[in-house]
Amino acid sequence: MEVDWAGQTAQLVDSDTGEILDAYVFVAALPYSGYAYAEAFLSQNQEAWITAHVNAYAYFSGVTRILIPDNLKTGVIKNSRNEIVLNKAYQELAEHYGTAILPARVRTPKDKATVEGSVGNISTFILAAIRNQKFFALRELNDVIRERLHTFNHKPFQKKDGSRATWFADERASLLPLPRNHFELATWKIATVAFNYHISLEEQYYSVPHEYIKHKVDVRLTRNVVEIFFENCRVCSHTRLYGRRGQYSTQEAHMPPNHQQYIQWNGERFRKWAEKIGASAATVIETILTGYKVEQQGYRACMALLKLSDQYTPERLDSACAKALDYTPRPSYKAIQTILKSGQDRIPEKSAAASVPSEFGFTRGAEYYRKGAK
Repeated sequence: MEVDWAGQTAQLVDSDTGEILDAYVFVAALPYSGYAYAEAFLSQNQEAWITAHVNAYAYFSGVTRILIPDNLKTGVIKNSRNEIVLNKAYQELAEHYGTAILPARVRTPKDKATVEGSVGNISTFILAAIRNQKFFALRELNDVIRERLHTFNHKPFQKKDGSRATWFADERASLLPLPRNHFELATWKIATVAFNYHISLEEQYYSVPHEYIKHKVDVRLTRNVVEIFFENCRVCSHTRLYGRRGQYSTQEAHMPPNHQQYIQWNGERFRKWAEKIGASAATVIETILTGYKVEQQGYRACMALLKLSDQYTPERLDSACAKALDYTPRPSYKAIQTILKSGQDRIPEKSAAASVPSEFGFTRGAEYYRKGAK
C-alpha cells in the first residue's frame, strides 16, 4: 500500500464564524489495481496519519505485506542508506498489522508511483468536482468523498479492460487478514518519577515502583491505558484517569517497605516541618493543604515552599510568609519566592509602608488643612 497526503486541500466553513478551514486529504492506493482510498482530516498530525492508515486497511478489508509512505516526520524519523528509524507509534502500527514499512527514498517519487498518480487523479476527479460545494462539517465532506471514491474505483479504464474495482477483486486474495483487535493509537511521553513515586500526566498522577524515584521513564498513553517503561522494559500499567484533575492511581506494590523516606511525605509531615520554621510558615502550609479538594494536590507546592529555607534560611522564609499573609490570606509559592528574591522580607514594616506611594499621587491630609485654618 502506497500512502501520501494530496497536495490539494478541500475546504470547510466554520458554521459559527464563517471562517474557511483547510481539510487535508489522505490517499492510499494499491499498486496492482490502483484501487484507492481517500479521507479528509483537519490536520496532518500523527493522530490523523495513523487513523487514516487504520481506516484504509478497513476499507480494503485486508492488510498489505509492504507499506510505502513518504518521509513525513509523523511516520519516519530517519531514512538513510544504512538506517530507517520509524516513529514509535508508526512502528507499533506496523507490528500490529504485521506489515513492513519501507519509506520511499528521498526525492524518488517513482518509489510510490501508484499513489503519486492516484493523488493527481483523485485531486481532479474528487476535489475539483466538489470545489464549489460548501461543507460545514468534516463528516459531510467525507460522505461526499466516499461517494466520489466509489465512482472513481468503478470507473472503466481507458486503455485496458475492467476497472480498479474489478482488478482489486483479483488483488484482494493477496492481502493479509485484518487483526482480530482494532489498533489503538498511542502517544509517547517522558516523565520523571517524583519523590512520592508518582509521575504526572495531564494533571493526573500514576504510581511507579519506588526503585525508580528520580529516574526518567517512557510513558505510552492510549485512550484507556497508561503504560510505563524504563530502558525499554515495561515496569507497570494503569487504567487511564479522566475527569477531575489531581486524581491518583496508586498500586500498593509500588510502595517502599518502610515509608520513612518517601511515602511519609503527607500533610502531617509538612505541617511539622513548617512549625519548626515558624508560625507564619505553618499558617501558609495549612492554607495550601486545605486549599485543595484532595490534600495530595498541595504536596508539590508545600515541598517547593519549605525547600526555600535551604536557600534563604528558615528565619527569612518565615518572615517572607508573614509579609505575604499581610497582603492575602492565601499566599502562593510564587509570591513568597518573589518576596525573598527581592529582599522585601528584610524591610521593616514602617519603612515598607512609607515607601509605598499612594495610588492617587501626593495627597494633603486633613492635618495639613487643619493647620492652615489656624
